[in-house]
Amino acid sequence: MNLSSSFFQASHAESDRNAPLICFSHLRWDFVLQRPQHLMGRFASDRQVFFFEEFIPTDHHLAYLEIHPFEGTTVKAVRPRIPHGWNESDREKALSKLLDDLLTLNNATRPILWFYTPMMYNFARHVDAAAVVYDCMDELANFKFAPLRLKETEAALIARADVVFTGGHSLYEAKRHLHDNIHPFPSSVDVNHFQAARRDRKEPSDQGSVTGPKLGYYGVIDERLDLALIGAVAKSRPNMSFILIGPVAKIASEDLPKASNIHYLGQKRYDELPAYLSGWDAALMPFAMNEATKFISPTKTPEYLAAGRPVVSTPIRDVVRHYASCEGVFIAEDADSFAAACDEALALKTSGTDWLASVDTMLSGSSWDQMFLAMNALIDEAVTRRLVPEQPAKRNYRDRSGTKPAANYDYMIVGAGFAGSVLAERLASADNKRVLVCDRRPHIAGNAYDFHNDDGILIHQYGPHIFHTNSEEIFNYLSRFTAWRSYEHRVLADVGGRQLPVPINRTTLNELYGVDLRDEEQAAQFLAGRAEPCNPIVTSKDVVVSQVGSDLYRTFFEGYTRKQWGLDPSQLDKAVTARVPTRTSTDDRYFLDTYQAMPLHGYTHMFEKMLDHENITVMTGTEYADIRRENLAAHTIFTGPIDEYFDYRFGRLPYRSLKFQHETRDTRRMLPVGVVNFPSESVPYTRITEYKHLTGQVHPKTSICYEFACADGDPYYPIPRPENQALYKQYEALARERSDVTFVGRLGTYKYYNMDQVVGQALATYRRMTKAVSSDAVAANVQ
Repeated sequence: MNLSSSFFQASHAESDRNAPLICFSHLRWDFVLQRPQHLMGRFASDRQVFFFEEFIPTDHHLAYLEIHPFEGTTVKAVRPRIPHGWNESDREKALSKLLDDLLTLNNATRPILWFYTPMMYNFARHVDAAAVVYDCMDELANFKFAPLRLKETEAALIARADVVFTGGHSLYEAKRHLHDNIHPFPSSVDVNHFQAARRDRKEPSDQGSVTGPKLGYYGVIDERLDLALIGAVAKSRPNMSFILIGPVAKIASEDLPKASNIHYLGQKRYDELPAYLSGWDAALMPFAMNEATKFISPTKTPEYLAAGRPVVSTPIRDVVRHYASCEGVFIAEDADSFAAACDEALALKTSGTDWLASVDTMLSGSSWDQMFLAMNALIDEAVTRRLVPEQPAKRNYRDRSGTKPAANYDYMIVGAGFAGSVLAERLASADNKRVLVCDRRPHIAGNAYDFHNDDGILIHQYGPHIFHTNSEEIFNYLSRFTAWRSYEHRVLADVGGRQLPVPINRTTLNELYGVDLRDEEQAAQFLAGRAEPCNPIVTSKDVVVSQVGSDLYRTFFEGYTRKQWGLDPSQLDKAVTARVPTRTSTDDRYFLDTYQAMPLHGYTHMFEKMLDHENITVMTGTEYADIRRENLAAHTIFTGPIDEYFDYRFGRLPYRSLKFQHETRDTRRMLPVGVVNFPSESVPYTRITEYKHLTGQVHPKTSICYEFACADGDPYYPIPRPENQALYKQYEALARERSDVTFVGRLGTYKYYNMDQVVGQALATYRRMTKAVSSDAVAANVQ
């Protein structure tokens, strides 16, 4: 890549990240304040945002745009006006022309296109976009009066989209097979806004006149509400007052239940809602269980809870999933149980506020600001991908394989993985040293090597490599050579045909044993009741059994460990299973590190940039033994097996190896997560990886990899046993006697390291080497 091209892409990347955003919505900006308004208002803080609404018929003979600014936001609502009587084809042409006019008049080149409705995609598909986003807030095809072509148009939009969001987890599960870069984002909550309802406030006059315990609902009153349920509960509880706030849509007013204790107060502004909530004793979500509510994830659930009101809901799937274990949420299926749940909610409201502590903890991670930042990061990633598409790796580094190197290097580095490449980069760029890097494999990047297979899918040749670290220094260092995509790794274990989260968490326990552990304390007590204390804890088996007992040990650890290590856990050091924690929360992330991400264009691309320096020469496909005697450098940095360097003088250090079976499948998605483990010894492989989860690549096919542990082959894992450590100590003693060689990395120091630990070790080694050289120079000057 030449300098001018690089500058062009960099400048366009920056402009595209601040590109104007056109949001296409079936909702009016000033109808009901919900997800689109919360998000678009935040996106408007650093870019133009136009909220393109559905067309409005006009008596005028020409199509035109109305642009409406609103107080308190820079978002502009765009309202197309289309003459009465125009057919669909003429209307689509006119809308396409009006959109072009909007972009031209506002100098909005390469906008981000954001869709809440697929029905607007047809007239916008021609636009050259920085990125295309589909925020599937609801399953609109299941709503009353849904357009006939909605599913067809949605399929075309998803095929074009760079990233897809869903309004909840149920909707995500229904659509995740349709796109590779799809993410669930249940709607969030403005906690501070709704917590105002917990304080004494003057109740609005139209509600203040209502007597008795007040149970309320706000939102659109449409086919998603169970009108019969509302009527029946109101009839069975004449002492309670039922308040419904919001516009009526798609249902006739005569169909609404009528009773002296049912009060319809009409639509209210968002800023008025806390005042109304302050007068309620409980909040209601009396949704019908029908196709329209199958995938909803109501925003009002966290809003009601933030207001300090107990919630009574019908069993909406996402409400049950996320809130059923919350003390302030009551789930009821029919009128009788719903009425009884209203009684319980009122009792809780009068019992005090202790129950709100756990509610506030839960809501602390559900802000619109957090959701906006996460979405914005994914959009930045999509913009970068579109500007610089994934391409097969190119050798931008100076590869001299097949040529005879000059014998005037300052350092010879054996191994082009993390340890060797980091040290090569530091010595070359920071110290201006001439460095020769050799690797016996025909590529750089070591075990982290990735490449595009024959089908164009980015895969990891040597099994999944997921970057995670708590070190800001390490993350910032690697960020010099790569952009990142956010990725939180999740793993399931296949247990008797059921796929359960690992590490073991509360969800695992509930599903495995059919129990209902509702909080961390209950889960901790459950595990404590199964734990079998071991004293002392010496082996891997001791670690697990002492924490979770023999049953969970056999289910998740015993067979997997035997396959992975070729030894029973009772024969392995405790460090092996100590790496895998057990949790009492429902956090299903495999890692909890501060930084969790994947190189946006792959590891090999990152290594290429790391090694692309005029002082670095790379020789791949080169055995160190073949050039060792040529004395090419005064000092060697060795990242290969330390026993190999010393010609196995004391015998070979034992390693566990791996074999990989890669397959391309003619489907977009196979696994629910990136990795599924198979603990049973009846299954020959240890795990299956689907790489598109890791890479975020959008591709009609997918690639999976079966992983088999074995005794023979390239060394991967040092086997942690006391006798092996004793053997390594003999080699370490030899190494300490040598001043012309430094050993680093997993193989050079016979220790299992994560990738970030190898980088940290390499950076620390560089600092020690630099300090030693500086000290020698000072000593020489003194002499």
